[in-house]
Amino acid sequence: MENALSCTSSSSAPILHHPLSSASFTPQFSSQLRLSRLKRSNSVGQHRNRSLVISKACGPQGNGFPIIPTRIFIEEAIGAEYGEGFETFRPDGPLKIDVDFLNDRLQEGFLQRIRYAMKPDEAYGLIFSWDNVADTRGLKLNAWKKLASEEGKEFPEDDEIQRLMLYAGAEHVLHKVLLWEKAENDMDRLKLRLSQLYYDNLLKLSKPVEGLKDWLDAVSTARIPCAVVSSLDRRSMIEALERMGLIKYFQAVVAEEDGMESIAHRFLSAAVKLDRKPSKCVVFEDDPRGITAAHNCTMMAVALIGAHPAYELQQADLAVASFTELSVINLRRLFAHKGSSFMDMQKQIIEKSPPRRKLTIDTIF
Repeated sequence: MENALSCTSSSSAPILHHPLSSASFTPQFSSQLRLSRLKRSNSVGQHRNRSLVISKACGPQGNGFPIIPTRIFIEEAIGAEYGEGFETFRPDGPLKIDVDFLNDRLQEGFLQRIRYAMKPDEAYGLIFSWDNVADTRGLKLNAWKKLASEEGKEFPEDDEIQRLMLYAGAEHVLHKVLLWEKAENDMDRLKLRLSQLYYDNLLKLSKPVEGLKDWLDAVSTARIPCAVVSSLDRRSMIEALERMGLIKYFQAVVAEEDGMESIAHRFLSAAVKLDRKPSKCVVFEDDPRGITAAHNCTMMAVALIGAHPAYELQQADLAVASFTELSVINLRRLFAHKGSSFMDMQKQIIEKSPPRRKLTIDTIF
């Protein structure tokens, strides 16, 4: 399992950071948790260097073996039910990263607090699940339809069964719902073929979710960092983001190589890569399980109505029909209940000391 946080000794050599480069994924640890700051770069030369780093990190491309996603049709655990996180390693031993640890160690420094007081939007971090960046529901249903056609089966038209095909595990759907497998080896063959069909559809993906690009333009203007999380491999995600023209908007990617075991762990890893404490992050989800994971991480959750009806997304802090309904003001309102911000005038309470007792001396004459 690759570590979301790497442990390095202090060095005076400068480190250059680019969006979606391996350096931007690797926060630094010393005596305290120190995370690298995000820097934007639009130069052509740096973009080529970034692509080169990504290619080397993802492995050779000319080996003749395509990367097949293996964790797409799996119902993942929510995670962080009790605030627990993941484990990373340091030279002096393992280190457990949980929600309270990150909220405490990712506190803003003095200069940062002054900057965020003047530009409060920059203090936030936005985390997008992959299902809300690309139309993965269409990709998954097409994969199921092609598999049914290859196996000579009838594709179900029932809405409830199709929802199970989208969000339940493939093994559960094949064994309990569709009853397609006849032997144990058929299960593995069908799951592998289903993943291959999904990957073939992913290569054709070229359009993002409606309204997403305009929303990312708005948050980019406000200089709010963004991350995208998925169980796909990093190379497949980055290639899809490049085809959709969205790669410049995301400063961090949490992929299969990060080794996160639950939805909440991916959100926490994204917060670390964005250098934002979890309580300052906003998650965009369309699944009630993802909204629960966000709240377990002390993050805000914005629900997108569509894959699930509105009454199933009532636990979200905000529910919208599409990204076109959002504005940066909505983000500020999400955190409005947090109380007074830094450098606001506070009322100083002075405790009154109790009056002194008067000592009297009784004199007997």
